Amino acid sequence: MAHLIGMEGMGVALGARPIFADVTLGLDDGMRVGVLGRNGAGKSTLLKILAGTATADTGRVTRAGGTRVAVLDQADALPAGTSVRDIVHPGVDEHVWASQSSVRDIHAGLLADVSLDADVAPLSGGQRRRVALARVLTEEAEVLVLDEPTNHLDVEGVDWLARHVQERYRRGEGALVVVTHDRWFLDAVCTRVWDVVPGHDGPGGRAPVPGHIEVYDGGYAAYVLARAERQRTAALAEEKRANLLRKELAWLRRGAPARTSKPKFRLDAAAELIADEPPPRDPLELTRLATTRLGKDVLDLEDVTVTYPLRPGERADGATGAGTRTILDGITWRLAPGERVGLVGVNGAGKSTLLRLLAGTQEPTAGRVRRGKTVQVRTLSQETRELDEVAHLRVIEAVEEVRGRVEVGGKELTAGQLVERLGFTRERAWTPVADLSGGERRRLQLLRLLVAEPNVLLLDEPTNDLDTDTLAAVEDLLDGWPGTLVVVSHDRYLLERVTDHQLALLGDGRLRDLPGGIDEYLRLRHELEGTGQAGAPGQATGAAPSGGSVTSESARTAARTGTAATADEAPSAADQRAARKEMARLERQLARASARIEQLHAQLAEASAGGDVETLTRLAAEAREAEKQHTALEEEWLVAAEVAE
Repeated sequence: MAHLIGMEGMGVALGARPIFADVTLGLDDGMRVGVLGRNGAGKSTLLKILAGTATADTGRVTRAGGTRVAVLDQADALPAGTSVRDIVHPGVDEHVWASQSSVRDIHAGLLADVSLDADVAPLSGGQRRRVALARVLTEEAEVLVLDEPTNHLDVEGVDWLARHVQERYRRGEGALVVVTHDRWFLDAVCTRVWDVVPGHDGPGGRAPVPGHIEVYDGGYAAYVLARAERQRTAALAEEKRANLLRKELAWLRRGAPARTSKPKFRLDAAAELIADEPPPRDPLELTRLATTRLGKDVLDLEDVTVTYPLRPGERADGATGAGTRTILDGITWRLAPGERVGLVGVNGAGKSTLLRLLAGTQEPTAGRVRRGKTVQVRTLSQETRELDEVAHLRVIEAVEEVRGRVEVGGKELTAGQLVERLGFTRERAWTPVADLSGGERRRLQLLRLLVAEPNVLLLDEPTNDLDTDTLAAVEDLLDGWPGTLVVVSHDRYLLERVTDHQLALLGDGRLRDLPGGIDEYLRLRHELEGTGQAGAPGQATGAAPSGGSVTSESARTAARTGTAATADEAPSAADQRAARKEMARLERQLARASARIEQLHAQLAEASAGGDVETLTRLAAEAREAEKQHTALEEEWLVAAEVAE
């Protein structure tokens, strides 16, 4: 295994503040490394040093002779007036790259809807990102350095990129370093994780402590398990240290009243313990805010159609007449109280349009949207432009503008306490909104949304600009969210964690249920591509469900099992007896499933204590599958219980 890039004692400082110190890392052939860390911890700085676009202040960074590095930055700096072809293949004749199957695969996976002769200036953000990614992937380089490559990619695009990277490094030649918040992608691609732990200013800001990098084997799941074990071990060591500290300070207080000094070695020992006090990680706890009670009716879309004028180069839609294209076609969708839905689809299929209809900021071309009387909708948009209106305010003031105090768990919290719980230090809490980073703006946007106490949340790509620690805290909040939740995201990990079922827009104007989740969506897309029916959004691409209507998950399950009667017909006595027998059968299965989950958790604890990463990863996957089966059994039991009553 050839060595490609090495760091020995590397250090970087920003003014008087040390970012890194004494970092030693190596990058070898076959390594696929995911870089994690809080926003502002130094991930992008690390990538720049690896790529050679920035230099370290101390230590050495070495590269094997002839090692080439291709870099994807977060910012897609594509000069206007340049064609897609010249960006992706600068100075290369077409017959050279067109003869390579790997390049043709990249074109098919990333540029299928983009003309090579198109100017990059009018392209959408997602298209520009895919052009930049295609440029990097087609370069001949031993090392790929990718900074947030999944930004603006849909679920299908992320799946393609994961498969491409796996195939590219299948033979163990070359290396990948990627910064991403997409946990599914990390698990699918990476074999090692570098966790960038940020430094801090030290006591009173007078003794800055530089950041460092912790190395973990395996993907994201193995990283979470190993990190939890390290934190458990550290907590035990800290508990022992704290006990010693209390003992030491108690001794200092117990001295005779006449004693005017203590032995210096005892004072030095106490000072050492206090100086060694490790700073806690910035808190990322998101407060479970009270929500206004939802009524029986939430949001209903009834036979809704949305059309838009044709864009240059598009052909007319025969269904709606010349000059228009159909984005949503006769959709009926009823959202129930407490329903949790994930929405996926190809770019341009109408996901954002659907959210605007639910939010009431757009009216349908035909059909109607009914809203419950008690519904209070709030939307987390992809952009943070709404913060431009409060750019002159400080973070605390921007929260106070929405609500100054919130009651949480019987305690009244001020805006300052709320922003601190969301990971803002006291210094950053008084920073003007205009000076916040992208991740900080996203956190502030989410906090202002939550303090308004809505009962329907519409989240449009909520994972943008958030680090994995913040994402875990957001998911913890959404796990207990009592209102109705609709999430549009390319993040499979988030969708499978916080939603109960998923729906898809495949570009034909219809809304499809996905009983098989994201895997079913990808299968449907591949089948459409295989039959040549995967047309552009706004054009018919295949058969749709009858009537295009979508109902709640429990109603769909009842229809599949045949145990529920229609809305106008009560279940018969025979149906009720059959349902009670079904409940008894399911209860026995639930008991066995619960015992299996407990057994797996016990095995996980044993493997965690032994530090066996391979076993931890396998057991974690089995536990997730067991919990998924338990949830499915619970849903079946609930359907049977409705009939039995």
